Amino acid sequence: MSGYFFALGATAIWAGNFAIARALNQSITPITLAFLRWTVAAIAILPFALRRLVAEKALVRKHFPYIFITAALGITLFNTLVYFAGRSTTSVNMSLISITFPIFIILLSRIFYGEKITLNKVAGIALVISGVLILVTRGKLSSLLSISFAPGDAIMLLAAFTFAVYSILLRHRPKEMSLWTLQASTFILGVMLLFPFFLWDRSTAPVVQINPGLILAILYIGILASLTAFVLWNKAIERIGASRAAMVYYSMPFISGILAFFVLGESIRIIHFYSLLLIIPGILLANRGK
Repeated sequence: MSGYFFALGATAIWAGNFAIARALNQSITPITLAFLRWTVAAIAILPFALRRLVAEKALVRKHFPYIFITAALGITLFNTLVYFAGRSTTSVNMSLISITFPIFIILLSRIFYGEKITLNKVAGIALVISGVLILVTRGKLSSLLSISFAPGDAIMLLAAFTFAVYSILLRHRPKEMSLWTLQASTFILGVMLLFPFFLWDRSTAPVVQINPGLILAILYIGILASLTAFVLWNKAIERIGASRAAMVYYSMPFISGILAFFVLGESIRIIHFYSLLLIIPGILLANRGK
């Protein structure tokens, strides 16, 4: 049972990240928020990873192109897109759309690895796409004729695709490199890639008004959503395996909806449940065997 609790804890923390992205959409820009998040995460991970990072510095240099790409996608781009999405859509929509990334993984695995797409996968993809369309059109599929998606929904779909590519790349993690070294090096490199954009953002955007709430939010996403959730998730995979842990991840829309209701005052509408009735069974079906 501890494995399921670890997975649920990580999922709940990540759901809180969507709520924070939505709550801070007017007080801090997405680029600055992403930069501060990963700066905090990079500092927080060093006490745990520094010894291995120093011992494996030759491996970091050897596999630098791989680390660069994974950092650019998983650290620099993905979460920045999430925060941009939070400016024009709800946290419930963000969490619903985010769980479509396994479908992108199925498609990419077919394209690049020749993995067979079974009838289950085809049916699952169809269900998930239907659920997303119902969500982004607010149940009015006829609006597809005029294509008027909310900008945040489209950005969140792009973020889900980015995370899928990042997840595919993790299959190629150098076996001789420890997971702590990979994580720390991508955190640090991701911050370095964000730094020029952070400087540009600070020169053009309004001054950030520092307050206790903002500081707590940045500490939350930097220490909990980046480091603690990572540790919990890996503990869960160690105890119950990746497939069962992934099933727990699909509870995120429910957790996100509860957080958004109590913290942000967002309403939960019947259209969200209709969307869930298609998305979650679709993902479960797509991941089944025969």
